[in-house]
Amino acid sequence: MDDLSQYTNRKLPWSPRTTDFNEIAAHPYKGEGTKGSPFQVVWLPNDAENPLNMSEIEKWTLAAFVSIATLAVALASSAYSGAVRSIKMELGGSSTVITLGVSLFVLGFALGPLIWAPLSELLGRRNLFLFTYAFLTLWNSVAAASQTLAQLLVFRFLAGAFGSSPLANAGGSIADVFTAKERGLAMALFASAPFLGPALGPITGGFLGESAGFRWVQGFLGIFSGVVLFLGIFMYRETYAPLLLRRRAKKLSKATGKHYISQLDAGKGDETFLKQFMVSLGRPWLLLAYEPIVLLLSLYTAVVYAILYSFFSAFPIVFQEVRGWSPGIGGLAFLGILVGMIFAFAFVIFYINPDYIKEVEKNGGFFAPPEVRLKGALVGAPLLVLGLALFAATDFPSIHWSVPIILSSPFGFAMVLIFLSLQNYLIDAYLLYAASVLAANSVIRSLLGAAFPLFTPFMYNPGGIGVVKYGIHIGPAIGGGIALLFLPAPFLFYKRGAAIRKKCKYAAEADKLLQRMLNAGKEQESKESAVQQEQQTDEAIMQDDDVEQADDRIQRHASRSNRRQASGTGYADGDQLSMQYSHHSVY
Repeated sequence: MDDLSQYTNRKLPWSPRTTDFNEIAAHPYKGEGTKGSPFQVVWLPNDAENPLNMSEIEKWTLAAFVSIATLAVALASSAYSGAVRSIKMELGGSSTVITLGVSLFVLGFALGPLIWAPLSELLGRRNLFLFTYAFLTLWNSVAAASQTLAQLLVFRFLAGAFGSSPLANAGGSIADVFTAKERGLAMALFASAPFLGPALGPITGGFLGESAGFRWVQGFLGIFSGVVLFLGIFMYRETYAPLLLRRRAKKLSKATGKHYISQLDAGKGDETFLKQFMVSLGRPWLLLAYEPIVLLLSLYTAVVYAILYSFFSAFPIVFQEVRGWSPGIGGLAFLGILVGMIFAFAFVIFYINPDYIKEVEKNGGFFAPPEVRLKGALVGAPLLVLGLALFAATDFPSIHWSVPIILSSPFGFAMVLIFLSLQNYLIDAYLLYAASVLAANSVIRSLLGAAFPLFTPFMYNPGGIGVVKYGIHIGPAIGGGIALLFLPAPFLFYKRGAAIRKKCKYAAEADKLLQRMLNAGKEQESKESAVQQEQQTDEAIMQDDDVEQADDRIQRHASRSNRRQASGTGYADGDQLSMQYSHHSVY
């Protein structure tokens, strides 16, 4: 074979390890190398370019980076609320219109993922991140120079649309490099960002807006996202395996003149990107229309998300207008929710995740029934209603300020458990359609999250009733009442979910896929066990035979190994199907 070293990938700061292209080309792939039967490219054993083989330092650096990148976007969504008073003084406008700056940013979260999710398959996670984050930095920075309220609102919407990219795709990078059993802590770290960011935003924006004005709030967001973008150039490695294998197949075809395709593309038709893009746009709406599980649980997570964002309008009323706090001190009122969230993540890491691993082991070590994911929601659903009721009952100005803040922590604890549990249940229940389910969930969640802050002031001061006397108690009570309506949902699906899924078209198809994955995993485990027993038998025989007989058996053993390798029974091939459908899991 000719020397193909010139095709070896160059070592780069964000991709320091490479695999020699001669080894890649020499691997015995399935297929014949023809157009009708192309070679199917898979990862080599111990392939340095396989994201799963990254070093522990590289993996955790990547996990920390994408978590910070997501935190920066989530913080930007709510930091604006701390500068409302400054915007009103400098640009004018009513409080409701100014609040559009939060709503439009979150509305961008609804629209952006519909575009970025399919684009990530074409451009890859790294390239899409750098492209969208550059525009996020631009819009955050330009917003600081806004001369009118209309300009500010437009720039906020654009920032939210481009900033939604890491929310949709960055979590997949963690799943790309950690195995299912390893990723619990890393996913919990990443999943904390979309919750902690909005809780930290009012604190940051409140103090900065009070001391330096809204322009420095936006300037800070631009600087923060700019620093993350700069770090991303050197730290964010491409991890999307289908794209990496597709690139390798194209390079192999060019270098050898034979036909290669990624094994993950085998059996797929020649669909154009436009067709795939249209399917990605349409399928989330089909799932919402025809799958009651998706519709009901998406509405539930949307309500929880919307109540959180309504607090960005409600807390300034409760603690600043009623109690007379400054914007900076008023932002500290979110510490109760923040502490509740932190305790929830500790609960997930030290109880929920180990419990789920035990359930997986009970079911053969491959998968657990999707309903197991709902255990966190069984705890969170009652706590959500209780937390809102306690806050509504104690936000009187006559009651010490620490009481409602402390009693808002159950809401923070509950919303994290509900959100993570329901997200993971939808992912496990729909597998093949997980990306579309998450897109549907994201659209509904973001639309409600955008709408709630706009009418929150009316909920906390309905019908012109004096705010101090009555109004501020009605808002959280309404939220609690809506949450009470959805309280039975996780209990219903925990008990009856398996039966309901069989009656839903897409869920039933996903369940069949799950069974095939389980059977494939068991077959692969059986093959590996048989190969190991065969090797042990050969070793035992060789120990008893003379040198000549041992030599002969070594040759026959090598021949069998080559045949096994050529038939594709090596472990590098067997993990691919599982990897495709397990990477969305949040914890």
